[in-house]
Amino acid sequence: MVGETVSSCDLNELGIVGDRVWATRDLERGGIRGAKKIGDLMQFSAERVDPVRRIVKITAPNGESFFTNEADSSDKLSALLGHRVKLEELPEASDVEHFRRGPSDTDDVLAEMRAVFGRTEDEPLPDFSIFPPEVMEFESPVGTHHDCYPLMVMTTSALAAMKAAVPNSVVDVKRFRPSLVVDSGDADGHPEFSWKNSRVAIGSAVIEILDPCPRCVMVTRAINKDIPADRAVLRHIVRDLNQSVGVYARVLTPGACSVGDEIRFL
Repeated sequence: MVGETVSSCDLNELGIVGDRVWATRDLERGGIRGAKKIGDLMQFSAERVDPVRRIVKITAPNGESFFTNEADSSDKLSALLGHRVKLEELPEASDVEHFRRGPSDTDDVLAEMRAVFGRTEDEPLPDFSIFPPEVMEFESPVGTHHDCYPLMVMTTSALAAMKAAVPNSVVDVKRFRPSLVVDSGDADGHPEFSWKNSRVAIGSAVIEILDPCPRCVMVTRAINKDIPADRAVLRHIVRDLNQSVGVYARVLTPGACSVGDEIRFL
């Protein structure tokens, strides 16, 4: 689902505290699924209500909202989504079966990967070596609900560069679902690509910048009437940006950060 913008947050080894503590299990096809497979999930939003008790408010495209701690929350989501799903809270890492990848939609591995990553037959697939090896077997690294790594960092320059490159598209930060957005001032292009292997202090936390983040079909999904479905954004990313927008990161030192904090390269 699309997240929210917050003025401050705590970071720990799982990323932003209170983020991705719930996931949807596909009761029709099996496995934990996100908007890669159930595209209309991108039209729902999730808002932290109580990170300690892991309560999240979900708002549907029609404005109806409910909370994850309601007994019938899965039924409500299924009805609004038009697809039978079950909301499941992040369990302990010892519950390995929770994280195991569900069955593929097709026996054609290449067709499955092209569908997930939104690639046409003449476009390359990402370099899978940058992903944690366990995501071949599990929907997410065991013990987490994030795709690959705890954080994804973007700059305001990256958003501006994409707006200039695809002027007929709606380039909105919601498409890209970053954990942290850095105000990069008048820097050109995508400066975060050059930050790989850097250690960065933000507030009282320290993060390590990893590889650029290959983008998938989710950036093409409709979010609302103002951010419609759009394939052109992904075509630009694949063609001109080596398939990536933003960079993965992980937390080295837990801490707190707030809007306005200066980032410091260590």
